[in-house]
Amino acid sequence: MAWAPDPFSAAAVPAPDGADRSRLPQVRGRLAEYASMPMLQVLRRLETGPRGLTEEQAQTRLVRHGENVIAGSGAPGRGARLLRAATNPFVLILLALGGVSAALGAFGAAMVISVMVLVSCWLQVRQEHGFDQVAATLRAMVSTTVTVVRRARAQASPLARETPIDELVPGDVVNLAPGDMVPADLRLLRSVGLSLDQAVLTGESLPVAKRAAPDEAAVPGSGGEGDLGTFDCPWLCFMGSTVATGTGTAVVVATGASTYFGAMHARLPARRAETAFDRGVKGVSRALIGLMLVCVPLVFVVNAAVHGLRSAALWFAISVAVGLTPEMLPVMVSTALARGAKVSARRKVIIKRLPALHNLGAVDVLCVDKTGTLTRDRIAVDCHFDPEGHPDPEVLRWAALNSMWAAQDDGAMLVNELDEALLTHAEHEGVPLDGCSGGGVIPFDPVRRRGSVVVRTGLGTETLITKGAVEQVLDCCTRLRTRHGDVPLTEADRDRLRALTDRHAADGVRVLAVAVADQPIRIGGYRPADEQDLTLVGFVGFRDHPRSSAAAAIAALAERGVAVKVLTGDHPLVAARICRDAGIDPGRIVLGEDITASGDAELRELAERATVFARVDPEQKARIVRALRADGHTVGFLGDGVNDAMALRDADVGITVESAVGIARESADVVLLHGDLDAVAEAVTDGRRTFGNIAKYLEITISSNFGNVLSMLAASVMLPFLPMLPMQILVQNLCFDLCLLPLAFDHVDPRTLRRPRTFEPARLTRFVLLLGPMNTLADLTAFMILLHSTGSHPAPVAQALFHTGWFVENLLTQAVAVHLLRGPRLPSLRDHAALPVLLGTLALTAIAAALPYSPLAPVLGMAALPGTSILLLLLVLVLYCVLISAAKARWHRTTSLRRQDVAEAHGA
Repeated sequence: MAWAPDPFSAAAVPAPDGADRSRLPQVRGRLAEYASMPMLQVLRRLETGPRGLTEEQAQTRLVRHGENVIAGSGAPGRGARLLRAATNPFVLILLALGGVSAALGAFGAAMVISVMVLVSCWLQVRQEHGFDQVAATLRAMVSTTVTVVRRARAQASPLARETPIDELVPGDVVNLAPGDMVPADLRLLRSVGLSLDQAVLTGESLPVAKRAAPDEAAVPGSGGEGDLGTFDCPWLCFMGSTVATGTGTAVVVATGASTYFGAMHARLPARRAETAFDRGVKGVSRALIGLMLVCVPLVFVVNAAVHGLRSAALWFAISVAVGLTPEMLPVMVSTALARGAKVSARRKVIIKRLPALHNLGAVDVLCVDKTGTLTRDRIAVDCHFDPEGHPDPEVLRWAALNSMWAAQDDGAMLVNELDEALLTHAEHEGVPLDGCSGGGVIPFDPVRRRGSVVVRTGLGTETLITKGAVEQVLDCCTRLRTRHGDVPLTEADRDRLRALTDRHAADGVRVLAVAVADQPIRIGGYRPADEQDLTLVGFVGFRDHPRSSAAAAIAALAERGVAVKVLTGDHPLVAARICRDAGIDPGRIVLGEDITASGDAELRELAERATVFARVDPEQKARIVRALRADGHTVGFLGDGVNDAMALRDADVGITVESAVGIARESADVVLLHGDLDAVAEAVTDGRRTFGNIAKYLEITISSNFGNVLSMLAASVMLPFLPMLPMQILVQNLCFDLCLLPLAFDHVDPRTLRRPRTFEPARLTRFVLLLGPMNTLADLTAFMILLHSTGSHPAPVAQALFHTGWFVENLLTQAVAVHLLRGPRLPSLRDHAALPVLLGTLALTAIAAALPYSPLAPVLGMAALPGTSILLLLLVLVLYCVLISAAKARWHRTTSLRRQDVAEAHGA
């Protein structure tokens, strides 16, 4: 039959975030139909087979069905970005103020406010769109792939190769291995020990077993007795889940929006847990809006009480509100983060989500696994010995047989680093591995910490070979192989064996136990429950040497105020030795069983004190991360395995490497193109440098604006007229905000990079309360000078000259403030602003000098200033520089003392 478009293909299903949600029952029905069919009928329906599609068939179906992506999961369009920019709290405030201005007839003010809104939104949309284009290119370097079985042409042999997930089509045959994300909705062809983590779809905390052989009495959606329900169907695998254990081969039955995940997409929570960036932005926004809610009514009340001009007073208060609104803050944040992400990319650090760069700079605790981070991740066999501690090639043979047949299971050739090291060493030692055939596999999983294979060594005989963690294998053993034969395993033997392996572990050798059991050939598969009554034959030891750069990287992170904690599933003595070699004092090592026995409060204390956590499982890693965050830390997690995915998601910033498993890459916020702690230390510095420029913007603009509000309050009481016209305030604010945007490209003082940086509303408030009044003192001095110099002019002219003089003085002091407040040092030839900042402040100065003499001056109610007024205003500028420099010196002195007190209290 000819291939017909599937009505549930990606092209046929509307975006899941649209109004049509009736597609979900249809998708479930379609999946139930595929589940109820015999496997041969499924393959015929999809016009495919176990050998997979041809490349030509795959390309034809890709064009017809579309890419295997979920609608709406990509980057938002310009319209969505514009809507998000327009709903920023500060923009909403401006829109409300513009509406009030228009309602009161102040159409000029409303127009200026509208221009400010448009400029802010346009710049933010343009910046985000530019970064998304760059980020898409960077993410392509670490895109997730799937192993697909395809043929070059109809008669060619099938070939398994890595293919981008978005190129998957219905009818493709895919291989699944531990750590893989399920790339589409699948019907299993065959499997061995397969289980999936379906938490993203069902919320289940435990993996769900899957198998290829269907039970015809339990068809999902049948409604009959034994109905399993969609997710319980053991031979269906769903897009979005993750392979926890085992292997499988499956055929794709649905892709993209026609999958169950696609149909549920509108109902799935897309947001991650709140990070340090989210909390900081909310805190600063609340503080700024609170300041506005206090100052603006006060300005209105004072002006209305003094002047009795209620309409003019209201317009003036609205202008002050606009002046206090940092409408360019979202633009500044996105510009600085995007620039920082580009800088990090040049260091081979890919920032997948912009806020992750800030979170990197805020990290004060970095949790890492030791393998591949502190070590070279080049494991080699160090020793193999019998239960009495003597070298024994037979132990190496049994261990290598376990690795060989586990790797060849189902033809997948899945070799981990330990198995590869064993097979390489066995080949080098000339250990014979022939003379037997495979009979079954019980795959390794992180919970059992062991894996087994069954080999047939003679007529009617099978041998179960188990290899894994010492304690877990010993728990399955009842006998011990010695030179004189097999003997019962006693408790004294167990204690002696533990001491023997501990001595090797203390020397940095990772030890695995090997056990066997001979039994008659059985009909049917093997299960973990069959791992019992085993005979211990010996141990194999592996060594992974520390990275030469690890100690320097740990020291570099410590200098930056980042504490490194090691979370590993390895033996505590091995972890301790590796940590000491890397320059980390392991102290008291916390074991996984200690974490299980601890409540949340106890775990917070343990996580705070301890440095090394050994024998921990995936959930325990995630609990440690959550405990550290609950204790007020900003936590980074560096991991690359299946067992790291939960912790990567729960950390403030998840970090992985390019070679990580698929689920780790998807869960992470940052991808290192070379897995070295040096790269993390540099990325932390990039994050702090980026945030340093954002902090400059906040400190400079808010302190200046707050000082101006205090000046306006004082002038409202002193003067018989408004100190500045509403239109002048709006134009001044727009010019100043645009001048500050180049701060995203500024240099950052190295001393500010030595500690974690994040949004601190309380610190920002103290800064504003100290520096803002300095601006007010300079303004009040300017008031007195302007009143004196304009006293001989008629009232309208005097008011115009006063307004112009204060407008010019404000712009000049704000231009100077950029250079005086951008760092702890005074401006100099060695410590000067970057070229974009210099150009921005020069432009602001030119506007201040030229605007009173331009054709716009009458429109803005300005007049040309006499030369004496200009000279006197320059003296005010000198006074302002002295005041700000003194206040800044006091600020840095008091903050240094405060940090020292906090550090001493923390150390105590």
